[in-house]
Amino acid sequence: MRYTSHSEIGKIKTLFIKNVRQAFVSESHIEQYWAALNYLSKPDFRIAIKEYETFQSILKEHGAEIFFLPEDSSVNMDSVYCRDASIATNKGMIICNMGKTGRVKEPQAEKMAFEANGIPVLGTITAPGTLEGGDVAWLDENTLAVGHTYRTNEEGIKQLTELLNPLGVDVLTVPLPHYNGSNDVFHLMSILSPVDKDLAVVYSPLMPIVFRNLLLRRGYHLIEVPEEEFETMGCNVLALAPKLCLMVEGNPKTRSLLENKGCKVILYKGDEISVKGGGGPTCLTRPIYRYK
Repeated sequence: MRYTSHSEIGKIKTLFIKNVRQAFVSESHIEQYWAALNYLSKPDFRIAIKEYETFQSILKEHGAEIFFLPEDSSVNMDSVYCRDASIATNKGMIICNMGKTGRVKEPQAEKMAFEANGIPVLGTITAPGTLEGGDVAWLDENTLAVGHTYRTNEEGIKQLTELLNPLGVDVLTVPLPHYNGSNDVFHLMSILSPVDKDLAVVYSPLMPIVFRNLLLRRGYHLIEVPEEEFETMGCNVLALAPKLCLMVEGNPKTRSLLENKGCKVILYKGDEISVKGGGGPTCLTRPIYRYK
């Protein structure tokens, strides 16, 4: 095939997104739920719509075929961060089981959307296993790194491994620290964003030494996000193609480091759709296929 699901860096061919209009629904809906979902502050619906229009236009401009997750009353605002509810493989989607209580209905909603669009489902993570898509990152076509976090537990990783072993995929478990605790949005991709086959954006202070050394042995050059840009999601970078990087405004040092390594960086304003909910551009997208 000319394309694969086992990549974080190839030019995006197809992806799903959940428009903020369908996820946030209305000002009154936001008012009712934002605090319970642990948003930093209440998003402004009107501004969020404008931010998302820009975000979506960037994806379209760079050739992605976009599928939309529909509005669904069984899910809530966090469904805008659609990466987390599923994992794409070359043999179909793996439907996750969310570690965050307020998001437990999202995987089934995504499963229905995939099936409606003719996308096969390989398997489903079931209780007591939990697994979220933000905790997984492809290092190459045959190697998937998985964060062991408050959102992704040992049983979830075991089930994932059983689904992927027949595909010839090695699953590497990356134990992550407590950091801000179980209520925080802290995934593997909070500290790792591959942007080329040998280049990744990382936040080393929260990265296990064993995993960091593994990346170096595999030939990765690591772009180190400065401490002051970690909370503003300097480490959450979506590769639209190799070295073509999409990131939230407000991280000039990380942007400069990327550009110094030959990357083209595209920025979007994401105060309402990203920063307040703790979900950057990788979280806002569920790529299905990327070109090899």
